[in-house]
Amino acid sequence: MTDHRDDPNRGEAKHQPANAQPAPPRPNPWRAPGQALHQDEDAQDGARPSDPGKSGDAPKSGSGPRNPWQTPPGSAPRPAASLEDIFRQRRGGGGGGGGSGDGPGGAGRGLFPLPPRLDSRGWAPWLIGGAAALWLLVTCSHQLSSSQQGIVTTFGKYTTTIGPGLNFTLPWPIQSVKVVAVTSIRSQSIPNGEAENLVLTSDQSLVDLSYLVRWSIKDLKQYTYQLKDPDATVRELAEATMRATVAEVKLNDVMFGQRRGDIEAAVRERMQAVLDAYKSGILIQGIDIKKADPPAKVNDAFQRVQAAQQDANRDLSNAQAFAQQVVARAEGDAAAFDKVYAQYKLAPEVTKQRMYYTTMERVLSANDKVVAPSSINGYLPLPELRRRAEQAAPPPLQVNGQGGVK
Repeated sequence: MTDHRDDPNRGEAKHQPANAQPAPPRPNPWRAPGQALHQDEDAQDGARPSDPGKSGDAPKSGSGPRNPWQTPPGSAPRPAASLEDIFRQRRGGGGGGGGSGDGPGGAGRGLFPLPPRLDSRGWAPWLIGGAAALWLLVTCSHQLSSSQQGIVTTFGKYTTTIGPGLNFTLPWPIQSVKVVAVTSIRSQSIPNGEAENLVLTSDQSLVDLSYLVRWSIKDLKQYTYQLKDPDATVRELAEATMRATVAEVKLNDVMFGQRRGDIEAAVRERMQAVLDAYKSGILIQGIDIKKADPPAKVNDAFQRVQAAQQDANRDLSNAQAFAQQVVARAEGDAAAFDKVYAQYKLAPEVTKQRMYYTTMERVLSANDKVVAPSSINGYLPLPELRRRAEQAAPPPLQVNGQGGVK
C-alpha cells in the first residue's frame, strides 16, 4: 500500500481514472523564468525540454516542471530556501530534529538565549549550582541588629538562641530561625479606647481608672515557649493586680494623686513577682495611671461636691493665715514689752516719763486742740492757719488728653 502523505498531488489522484495520464506537477514559484533547476534535477530529467522562452520548443505532452517541494530519490539534500533556515543550520549543526537552535532543548530557545558551551552538558548544571549556592547563603546566614535575638529550631525543636551580629545555622528546612526584637518597649492601654473601667476603692467608692502598662522581653526562650498568649496574659494580670491594689486605698488618694506613685509601684512589683513565678520571660517596665475620674452617671454631682470642698479649703487656708498674722503681731508686742520692762526696772522714773511722752505724742499728733497753761499770753495757731491756707489755694491745673488745660 502506497503512502501518499508526502505527495502533494494525492488529492487530485483520487478522482482520476486508472488509465489517465498523471497531471503535470505544479510550477516552482521560486525559479525565475529561464533559470535552470538544480543540477541533480536536470540530470534526472535530462529528457525534459528546455524553457520555451529560451529555445522556443514546446514541451512534450504529459511532461512539465516537477514538484519543487519533493527531493528526488537518491539525491543530496537541497539547500535551505530562506535565510532563517540557513542561520539555523549553521548555528545548530544541521536542520531538523533536536539539533536545531530552536528545537526542544536547543541552546537558542527563549527570549534571552544563552551562548552555546563547548561541551555537551549545557548550562543546566551551572544554573542548578548557582541556585543551590544562593539558597544556602540565604538560609544559613542570619544578620541580627543590636535589638534582636533569634530562636533556632531543628526540625521544629528548640536548639539555641542567637544574639546580635552575623550567625550561621544549617540550611532550611533542617534549621529555621525566628527573629524577635527583644529590647523594644511594648505597651498596652487598659481599657481599650474610651470604654469605662470602674474599680472599687477601700471606702466603697467607684472610680473610672485608665492606665498604661509598659513591658519588654527579658528571656526570649521563656517568652516563646512558656506562655501561649503573652499579650493577653500581661493584660489580664495587669487588670487583676490594679483592682487588688486600688481596693486597699481610698478614693481621694486615687483621684487627687497623693498616692498615685505608690499605687503604680505596688502594681509593678506584684505583676513582676507573678510573671517571674511562671517563668514568662517578661519584664514590666512601668505602670502609668492616665485618668482617675468618678463614674459618668454621677460626674456632675461629684463636680459640685468637689467645688464646695475647694471653697471650704480656701476659706480654711485664709483663716489659718490670719491667725498666724495675729499670733506673730502679739508675739512681737510681747517681746517689745519685755524689753521696756527690763529698762523700767533699771530706772523707773525715767522710763515712766518717757513712756508718758511717747503715749501723748501718739494720741495728740492728729488733734487740732492745744492745751496750754494760763501763764502764756500769746499763741499762734499754726495748724489752723496751715489748714485754711490749703483750703483757700486754687486747685492745680490739669492737662487733658487733647493738649488743653482744664
